[in-house]
Amino acid sequence: MRYAETGYNLEIDLSKGSIERVPTDPKLTELHLGGLGTNARIIWDRVPPDVDPLSPDNILIFSTGLLCGTPAPGANRTIVSTISPQTLFMHFSMMGGFLAPELKYAGYDKVVIKGKSPSLVYLWINNDKVEIRDATHLHGKGALETAELIRQELGEPRAQVAAIGLAGENSVYFASIEHGRSSASRGGIGAVMGSKGLKAIAVRGTKDVHVAKPERFFELCNEVLKYIEFRAKNPIKGVPPILAGIGSPQEMAIHDEEWHTTSFAWGNARHRRKGFWTKEVEESWRRSQERAVQRLVSCYNCPMKCGAIISYPALGVSRYMMKCYSKLTYVMAAMADDLDFGFSIAGLAQEYGVDGYSTPQVMAFAVELYEAGILTDADLPGFPKDNKERFFYLLEKIVRREGIGDVLAKGVYWAAREIGKGAEAFDHNTIKRHEQIPIKLGMLNPIYFVMWATGEKANITQIEGQLPQAPFPTKELREDFVKDWIQVPTGKEERFKKFVLEWGDPGTEFPFYPPIDLICELVDWQETMHYIDDSTGICAGLSSFPLKPPYHIHNLPLIISAATGLEIDEDGLWEIARRNRTLVRAVNVRRGLRRKDEKPPEDHWKKRFPEYEAKILDEYYEYKGWNKEGIPKKETLERLELDFVAQDLVRRGILEGNGEGK
Repeated sequence: MRYAETGYNLEIDLSKGSIERVPTDPKLTELHLGGLGTNARIIWDRVPPDVDPLSPDNILIFSTGLLCGTPAPGANRTIVSTISPQTLFMHFSMMGGFLAPELKYAGYDKVVIKGKSPSLVYLWINNDKVEIRDATHLHGKGALETAELIRQELGEPRAQVAAIGLAGENSVYFASIEHGRSSASRGGIGAVMGSKGLKAIAVRGTKDVHVAKPERFFELCNEVLKYIEFRAKNPIKGVPPILAGIGSPQEMAIHDEEWHTTSFAWGNARHRRKGFWTKEVEESWRRSQERAVQRLVSCYNCPMKCGAIISYPALGVSRYMMKCYSKLTYVMAAMADDLDFGFSIAGLAQEYGVDGYSTPQVMAFAVELYEAGILTDADLPGFPKDNKERFFYLLEKIVRREGIGDVLAKGVYWAAREIGKGAEAFDHNTIKRHEQIPIKLGMLNPIYFVMWATGEKANITQIEGQLPQAPFPTKELREDFVKDWIQVPTGKEERFKKFVLEWGDPGTEFPFYPPIDLICELVDWQETMHYIDDSTGICAGLSSFPLKPPYHIHNLPLIISAATGLEIDEDGLWEIARRNRTLVRAVNVRRGLRRKDEKPPEDHWKKRFPEYEAKILDEYYEYKGWNKEGIPKKETLERLELDFVAQDLVRRGILEGNGEGK
C-alpha cells in the first residue's frame, strides 16, 4: 500500500481527447517527495528546452503535495507547474483552498495535461469517472462565475473547481487560475491553461488517504495545533503586525498598513509616498475594510483565517475571496487614496483572472508611458484623466487584448521592448521578465539580494521566510526573539542567533553585512524550507514564510516519516530539498538561464555595491555547487542522484565533462 499518496497520476491529452490513469514510481517519492519535486522531474523528462510555453507540447501539471488530504494542518496546496510565457522558464504557483485534498480523495496525486483541445472544454473528475466536457457555453465567463455554473451543471455543489477567466482564454501572459479562496496567479499559468482550450477543472473525491503510522502522525499533528494556539497568544514583538503572527499575512484582519504604505513603492515601483499614512487615513481604510469584509475564511483543514469573503455587488461582483497584500496592489499602483478602489477593482480582476501583483504594475507602467508621451491618445483613445478610472479602462483593454492592451498583455518586460521609444527605461521592477513586489528600501540587504537574484520562482514571498527582515531596534527585543527560536537548523543555532543579536549594532561583527558564508547559509535555510513545503503541500504560512512557524526542519522529517513510512531524518530531508531545487535550476539552465539574468532591479535599494554583489553571487554559486554561470556542476548533480541531468547538460555542451560551464 502507498501511504500519504495514491500512487496514480491522471494523464490528459487534450489534442487526442484521451484520459489515462497511470501508476507512479515509488522511487520518485523517495527522491523528490511529491508536489514540486516530482513536477520538475516530469517537466525535465517531457518538455524539451525549445518548447514554446503556449504550444500544445508544453505541459500543465496540477499536483497535490505529499501530505495533502492527510490530517496535517494546512497541508492543502495545489502546486501548479508549467513553462511560463512570461519568464520562459519553469514556473510554479502554490494554490490554497480545497482542490488538492479533493484530488487526492478522488484517487490522484497529479493531473498532467498536454495538447490543445479544438474547442473550449473543462475536465470533470469524479473519483474513477473522468470526462472531458464541452465548455463552449462558458466562453467569456468570469472565473468565479464559471465555477458556480459548473457546479450547477453537474448537480454537485461540493465539487472543487479551478477555472480561468477571459484573460486566460486570451492568453494574457499574467493570467491566473482562480479557485474561490485562492489562485495560481504568478507567471502566466492561466495563459497556458487557456492556450490548451481548458476552461476549468472540477473535482469530487470520496476515497480515503492512508498514513503509515496513524497514532504517531496524529500526535505530531496535535503538537502543531498546540503551537499554533500558543503563537496566537504570543505574537512576535518588535515587528510589523502582519509579521507578528503566523499564517499568510493577515491583511484581511488588520488595518494598520503603515509599514506597507511607507516602505513599498507607489506607481510602477518608482515612488515612495512619504507622509501618506495618518490616523485619518487609517480610520478611513478601517471603515472601508469592515464594509467590504463579510467574514474571514480558511483553506482546507487549517485553523488560520488568512483570507476573507469580500462583497462588492455594485460592480457585478457580488462575492469574491481576497487574501494577503492584494488589497493594496491596485491602490498603490494607481497612486490612489481610498481602499474602496482596491477592493472594487481586485474583484473585477479576479473574475477576469489576472495576477494581483503583475497586473497593477503593468497598468501603472502604461500610465507612466502616457504621461511621458511614449503612449499617446492614438494608443489610448478616450483615456480617462483620473488614475482610478484609467485602471478600469486598462483592465478591460488588457483582458480583451484590444489595441494597446494586446501589447500590455505580455507584461512590462515584453511590452517595453515592443513599444520601444525609450519604454525600456520604465521597466524597473522585473526580475527574469517577471514583475516583483514594488518595494523601495535604503541600503542593500545582501540576504535579500541573493534571494531575489537567484530564486527560481522570481517571487520573493516564495523565497523569504523565517529570518527577520530588518534588525530589531533594541537589545531586549533581539534577546526575546532568540530565546525560544527552536526552528533554527541543527548545527546553525549559535551562528544564526549571534547574527540576530548583533545585526544592526555599530562596532560589532555584524554592523550591517554578515560574512558572505553566513549569508549563503541563511538563504539556503529559507530556500530549503520553501522547497519542502512545495513538495509536501504544506502552506508556507505555517512553515517557510513566517517567523517561528509550527512546522520546521526538526518536526517535518518526523511528520513525513509517520505519514509515508519512509525513514527520513533532518539531513535526508535537507538533501531532498536540495535535489529538487537543483533540478528546477537545471530545467531553467537548459532553457537558457545564466548569471546575466540574476540581478534585482537597479533601484530596489537606494545604495548598491556592484563589486560586493558580484562577490556574493560568486560565493553563493560555489556554496550551492554551481559554476560561475550559476549552472550546477557535474559532481553536484551526480552527488544528488541527478546523473541523467549531468549527462544531458554535457551532451548539449552546457557543461564540460569536468563540470565547468562553456
